[in-house]
Amino acid sequence: MKTVFYLESCSTCKKILEAWQLPKTVQRVEIKNNPIDELQLQAMYERSGSYEALFSKRARLYQERGLANQQLDEQDYKSLLLEHYTFLKRPVLIWENLISIGNSKKTVATAQEWINESEKN
Repeated sequence: MKTVFYLESCSTCKKILEAWQLPKTVQRVEIKNNPIDELQLQAMYERSGSYEALFSKRARLYQERGLANQQLDEQDYKSLLLEHYTFLKRPVLIWENLISIGNSKKTVATAQEWINESEKN
């Protein structure tokens, strides 16, 4: 399974996707128009081991709802991720059994290595 979850209106996502130059065989899921479902989230969770790891604490709704002042558990993170696309740290790249979450330079570079290795094979 090779899938990327991204937000079309996010300039950072656009830059990263351009840099990655993903093969056409990679499924692309634009999360605003195609919200993640339970199965997709489960696939992410199985690879990351945590809903919190998938959760963006930089999301505007996180601040607006005062979620930083609450004790959230894994079930809370899961519910919020399914509730609104903005809570997903993006982009998320599932590359077989691997997962890349977010846009840190190290994360993006590691995903680029997976893509490059795949092209060699």
